[in-house]
Amino acid sequence: MNTLTRRDFVIGSTALGLVMAVRPGLAANSDRAPLYAEVERRHDESVQRLQDWIRNPTIAAEGRNLEEGCSHMMRLLGEAGFQRVERMPTDGVPGVFATLDAGATRTLGVYFMYDVKQANPDEWSSPPWEARFIDMPELGSAIMGRGATNQKGPQSAFLAALHAFKATGRKLPVNLVLVAEGEEEIGSPNFHQVVRSPEVAARLATTEGVFMPFPSQGLDGNITINLGAKGIVELELVSSGERWGRGPGKDVHSSLRAMLDSPSLHLVQALNSLVTPEGTPAIDGLMDRVRPLSAADHALLDTAAGRLDEASYKRAYSIQRFAQDADFRQALENLVSRPTVNIEGLVGGYTGPGGMTVLPTRATAKLDLRLVPDMTFDDTIAKLKAHLERRGFGDIEVKVGGGYDPTTTHADSRLIQSQVAVYRAAGIEPILWPRLAGSWPGYLFTGAPLNLPAGHFGLGHGARAHAPDEYYLIESRNPELSGYDAAVKSYVDYLFALA
Repeated sequence: MNTLTRRDFVIGSTALGLVMAVRPGLAANSDRAPLYAEVERRHDESVQRLQDWIRNPTIAAEGRNLEEGCSHMMRLLGEAGFQRVERMPTDGVPGVFATLDAGATRTLGVYFMYDVKQANPDEWSSPPWEARFIDMPELGSAIMGRGATNQKGPQSAFLAALHAFKATGRKLPVNLVLVAEGEEEIGSPNFHQVVRSPEVAARLATTEGVFMPFPSQGLDGNITINLGAKGIVELELVSSGERWGRGPGKDVHSSLRAMLDSPSLHLVQALNSLVTPEGTPAIDGLMDRVRPLSAADHALLDTAAGRLDEASYKRAYSIQRFAQDADFRQALENLVSRPTVNIEGLVGGYTGPGGMTVLPTRATAKLDLRLVPDMTFDDTIAKLKAHLERRGFGDIEVKVGGGYDPTTTHADSRLIQSQVAVYRAAGIEPILWPRLAGSWPGYLFTGAPLNLPAGHFGLGHGARAHAPDEYYLIESRNPELSGYDAAVKSYVDYLFALA
């Protein structure tokens, strides 16, 4: 940290761009005051746009609101000033391709997703599709709803920045090429058809890189810049008496367990073979392609461990200790360097009230596997299938949903260095983080043939993605955290920094 305190930074973040306007080399001749004033003037309109978007959910896993969601995405982009907005058919949910030509020298690629995860209203304290304002005593006023932070909140903030340019008659300092999808939450199985279509690929190749709007502030106010992300494989393992050739071909009375095999226990035994007793992946050969952390990665983690607040992590995730009783530094290293095998859900037999003495014929496990460099999506699936076959579980059906490879971006790229410049100009030293533990389809940008830098950027705070009570902070009472308008202004500044 420099001589400014974090309180100075957050209180001043609503004027972030005003600080940058006088910094040499960062569009010093640009008067951004009208843009910031327009952001504030349009606050209610921008927040309403976010609420309307949350109330219009696209859920690819349920086939819900697919065409409507795509149309809504296209309308948002057109209203924000994109001159060309095109629906991109795929073998699944359609994507969107949009361009905004500002006559600028440089061009920025942008990634959006318009789909969200499922939500069970019974688990929420506020209805997930109503996007209500919720008072959070330690934070401030937030919008609660599915997609609030992942990703409609930060994406709406970026669009609000574009509206400020449009309303003031100012041209953007960079051109934009945007691609959006409606299947990110099921592993982006068809997004490659959008990105690799000839015209889209050609336009993306002209960019400085691709960024995804992101609420980068943790509860302690620290700003993290991710230099990559883990890949993912989403799949189901299905054990059935019919496919196994053992156990009942239909549900039967549980007393018959003495003479019949159990497909459910067969699945549990298969799952148990995938990890060690400590939880480390044990799939045959899976760890062979795991790239060790570099000395530079270890240095980044040492710095991060000294600045991140362990108590905030434990409070955020409602935990008392980390896996394998690791200390905080080791837990952070595990987070960025280790692949994982995770059970999302187990379904089999009767799960209603009371008991039902039944021997089920079928059981299913939903899994996700997180990948680190140099692992690949295809190789991971092949090794999982070979492992199951070798261990006597070859009958278990492997139904792959979606997924993709991990990503890596160099810290010295213009995309990343512009982010560093914006944060430093505001008086904060960002934490460079080796790899986001979550996943996004950035491999399509960082891999061949584009080989572009890709990452995330944005002030603001949100949490509980994929969980009940997901929220995105709008009006902050916490001096550590920025509210909605500050997030919008950070995108204004990022565009100027990139230029």
